[in-house]
Amino acid sequence: MNVTEKDRELLDLLGEDARAPVASLAKKLGLSRTTVQSRLDRLEREGVIAGYNVRLSDEYQSGLAKAHVMITLAPKVLSQVCVSLQAIHGVKSLHSVSGTFDLIAVLEAPSISELDQLVDGIGMIDGVERTLSSIIMSTRLSR
Repeated sequence: MNVTEKDRELLDLLGEDARAPVASLAKKLGLSRTTVQSRLDRLEREGVIAGYNVRLSDEYQSGLAKAHVMITLAPKVLSQVCVSLQAIHGVKSLHSVSGTFDLIAVLEAPSISELDQLVDGIGMIDGVERTLSSIIMSTRLSR
């Protein structure tokens, strides 16, 4: 994929507002509307842009209970555990990591008690040996 500096600037602007009009993006980038539309078409065609998502308001997000759950696995169960975790709606992202833990899951739930149930459910998955949870108190930076 050939992503230029202007393409990265365009992607950053879309990250802030994926619904921004092409004319507005063009003005901010100092490019013509047709140039920006061509870049968008190319980035979509090349798979750099896979889709456009809803960005939830800070007010809504602040009402959710969130946690990082570090997960230690038994040997040779990574694939099975990942499938099980993907089926849990409250798991918003899952990362393989190096170090003491094998995975880090980011969870979201409407309440602490529902977050607690999610963490308990993860601990009961076959192949999960241990979890360590940290509740996210606030988000200081999100891009």
